[in-house]
Amino acid sequence: MAINNPSSDHLREIFRMQEELNQRIGVNTSDLTDEEKAKWILNYTRAMNQEIAELIDSVPWKWWAKYQKFDEQNARVEVVDLFHFLISMAQVLGMTADDVFNAYVKKNAVNHERQQKGYAIKDEHDSKHI
Repeated sequence: MAINNPSSDHLREIFRMQEELNQRIGVNTSDLTDEEKAKWILNYTRAMNQEIAELIDSVPWKWWAKYQKFDEQNARVEVVDLFHFLISMAQVLGMTADDVFNAYVKKNAVNHERQQKGYAIKDEHDSKHI
C-alpha cells in the first residue's frame, strides 16, 4: 500500500504493517512472557545477522577478487529486511512507533553530546533516561 499523503505518519504505518505480517505468519508479539520475549529477541537478532551478511555480500569487500560489483539494489532490499526484523524486535519489547521515535530523539541528543565532549570517557549512565 503506497502512502501518498506526505503528512502521514510513515513510521506508525510501518509498525502497523509489520504487526499485520507477523500475525499472518503466526507470530503474536504482544503479551509474551519473559521467556518468549527472550526467544523472539534471539530469533530476530539471528535473522538480522543473516540479513547483515547478505548486505555485506552486496558490497565488493573481497579486495583480492576482481569480479565483484556493488549491488546497490540488493543492498537496499537487505536494509529493508533489517527494518522488518528490527521493528518486530521493538514490538516484542512492547515498543510502539512513538516509543521508538522518542527514544531515537533522546539517543540522538546523547550521541551529539558525546561528540561535542569528544567522547573520551564512556559513561554508561548517559543513556539511562531513554
